[in-house]
Amino acid sequence: MSASAAVIRQAVVALGDAERAASSAWFFKTGPGEYAEGDVFVGVPVPQLRKLARQFRGADIATCSELVADDVHEVRLLALLLMVQGFAERAQNPADRAQNRTDRAQNRTDRAQWVQCYRDAIAEGHVNNWDLVDSSARQILGQWCLDNDDHAELIDYARRESLWDRRVGIIGTHAYVWVGDPTATLAVAPVVVDDRRDLIQKAFGWMLREMGKRVERAELTRYLDEHAAQLGRTALSYAVEHLTPDERKHYRALR
Repeated sequence: MSASAAVIRQAVVALGDAERAASSAWFFKTGPGEYAEGDVFVGVPVPQLRKLARQFRGADIATCSELVADDVHEVRLLALLLMVQGFAERAQNPADRAQNRTDRAQNRTDRAQWVQCYRDAIAEGHVNNWDLVDSSARQILGQWCLDNDDHAELIDYARRESLWDRRVGIIGTHAYVWVGDPTATLAVAPVVVDDRRDLIQKAFGWMLREMGKRVERAELTRYLDEHAAQLGRTALSYAVEHLTPDERKHYRALR
């Protein structure tokens, strides 16, 4: 591990708490046969990791690549938070007319490198729990697809059998919903609707709920009118959470 990565890793480990680590290991299902079997926690809460992300802002791609491969869960989460920052800092500001064409092209190249770093982390199995996915998929891959007006890559991830890859594809659509566009979520929906794994159900239901909140309530109800009977119980429960009691009763009765 490089000196910079080692310093950042040690900063995480130094904040660890054994009691919290044991609680996190239980909460994130690290036992035999569970979805995060064998994952290692040292017991650092997310607010402290976000504080470290601000402290180490500017960590480069090589450093983040080392950190995201670490055995410690919180080190991987910090690496992803640093990737999110690195990617976001290269965003093109449409109002910045002073930025010349060369600078814009360099920013795009830099952003593409951050996205590839993220893809590599997924492919190598390092983005391997729901909090890791949910802290990064919208902000990096989803935003990249949105900026390029092409959500095909999110559909590709959603088609994969891997639990975490599929969740990346679903949560990545949040970037579209965030700006009032339901197209990516609706495109991913038929790919994942029949997957009854709990963490897929929750992710899918969450995105449907967000579609109703951030896009238009009618967008959600139109989808449910046609597909409520096909949804799993958990996904439907998440999706209708902010509807009226009568609406919730109606859609649950369709299953």
